[in-house]
Amino acid sequence: MTPPDLRREARHLLRSATRGRGRELRRLLGWAVFAALPAFLSGRLIATAIDDGFLAGKSLTGCAWLGIFGASAAVGAWATRATILRLSQIVEPFRDDLARLVVEGSLRTSTRAGSAGDTAAVARLTQQVEIVRDAYASILLAGQSFLVATAGALLGLLTLMPRLLLFVAPPLVVGLAMFLAALRHMAARQRDSILAEEHVAETGAALAAGMRDVVACGAEDAAAAMVGEHVEAQARATRDLARLTAVRSVSVAIGGLLPIVLILVSGSWLVRHGATAGTIFGAMTYVLTGVHPAMQSFVNAISGPGLWLMVTLRRILEASQAPEADGEPDAAPVTHPPHHGVRLEGVTFAYGPCSEPILCDFDLDVPHGEHLAVVGPSGVGKSTLANLICGVLEPQAGEISIGGVGVAAIGSAAPAHRVLIAQEAYLFSGSVFENVAYLRQDVGQRELDRTVDALGMRALLERLGGYDAELDPAALSAGERQLVTLVRAYLSPAWLVVLDEASCHLDPRSEALVESAFARRPGTLIVIAHRVSSALRAQRILVLDGHEPQHGTHAELIAGSSLYRDLIGRWQASGVTTTRATPERRSRSAPPPRPRAESGFGPSHGDADARSGA
Repeated sequence: MTPPDLRREARHLLRSATRGRGRELRRLLGWAVFAALPAFLSGRLIATAIDDGFLAGKSLTGCAWLGIFGASAAVGAWATRATILRLSQIVEPFRDDLARLVVEGSLRTSTRAGSAGDTAAVARLTQQVEIVRDAYASILLAGQSFLVATAGALLGLLTLMPRLLLFVAPPLVVGLAMFLAALRHMAARQRDSILAEEHVAETGAALAAGMRDVVACGAEDAAAAMVGEHVEAQARATRDLARLTAVRSVSVAIGGLLPIVLILVSGSWLVRHGATAGTIFGAMTYVLTGVHPAMQSFVNAISGPGLWLMVTLRRILEASQAPEADGEPDAAPVTHPPHHGVRLEGVTFAYGPCSEPILCDFDLDVPHGEHLAVVGPSGVGKSTLANLICGVLEPQAGEISIGGVGVAAIGSAAPAHRVLIAQEAYLFSGSVFENVAYLRQDVGQRELDRTVDALGMRALLERLGGYDAELDPAALSAGERQLVTLVRAYLSPAWLVVLDEASCHLDPRSEALVESAFARRPGTLIVIAHRVSSALRAQRILVLDGHEPQHGTHAELIAGSSLYRDLIGRWQASGVTTTRATPERRSRSAPPPRPRAESGFGPSHGDADARSGA
């Protein structure tokens, strides 16, 4: 629905709130007449009390007229109370209609094929219904009070001295015109503020729901930056709206206070044309107790609750419209070509503006279906590279794409295209099935069993009690936790899998089984290696040294990379026996290698713990 259609629909909805409620409206109008009594009598009674009472030396008479004025104010207060009660008979049914509209629209959206219910959105919409109800009541009350008080004051001025209208009516019209002219811009800024607030709430809710994933992936800074952008957008919209409130103050001053100045400045002219002291005091009373308060209340109601009413009502109508079955989709999904290769072009990344770049003008091309191993000493940037490829970090320069699509453009569709498994395995309290099928809820039993067997998790599954058993992450060893997350990654629909030392807590035989299974899996595999066997199983090896990264086959790097020879030497010096295996990516049916005991080139990763549990 286009913005003009939404505005028409919102106006139609507001008009429909009064249809069929003629009796309530007539009662409301009747009580409004009583509420106008003080506005009409105030100036006239003050003028009479001064001219015929106090200035004539009749203090008791003056006090009697003031007593009548007080009694009229009491009648007006009683009538205002009755008006508010009658107002609820119009506002509450309108609130019920809006709530029904929200619930029906949310049900249509939730039950549409391929859609999931959004309880947060429903809660947000119902909160907006309450905002509209309160704003609608404020507008009706302020509009009725403005019309009643202004009409009563102008009629009182007409009966008191018609010439006084020349000093009151024109400023009132100018002030109202100025305010109404700025109202459209204020509405636009109010809408921006509401949308920014919704984005903050949506982003915050999404991050709160996935906080464990954020912490597990080390993406706290990226998450904070994401929320910070929306918070700053809301702050800008609020500042823009605050600037426009100056127009509101000026319009109130022109319409409600300028008449006082004009009356005082023209006092001698009014006296020459028959005005008395009581007449001037009465005219000022009409302005100070009638026109100015009514103008101020009306402007505040329209610029505050009024803007909330129109903008929020349009948001409710937008969110409550279920898309047509044959209509255009809400947004075009990110689609990838059949081949999901990874390409980095001129990528530069540093962890601070004054820090030495971890990667500088870095280029890498990983064709679709390739098995790439990344090796290098600790702290050289292997995990940073993995996080950049998976969108956890953003480079300061350069482009990163998967299948020709920028990593930033993939957004929330990431599980369908890429998956990152870090060294610290993340599990949550729930069933075994919920943990392994976290990225793919529709997995079939046969595929699930094949994956469990292929990755060597069958013994652990039987010990835990099957797929429906409750999983206690704290009761599992580090290797067992890694094994569960590896099954989860294998089952995901991702065409790109990045294993950042994701099997470092497994024993070498289990690690070989896992990596061989991933090597046979369709798609692209990038392994941050911590054992020589992981590098030897890959089709190509990338050596990061912080200066001139090199890549090639094992034989090419042995011949051309001193750092790679040094790494191999460390492994072999630790008692590692290596055998060059035929890459499974070249021969999918090749059996997995079974290397002997191997160790990583760095701190121990807890292999003994893994052997006992995984």
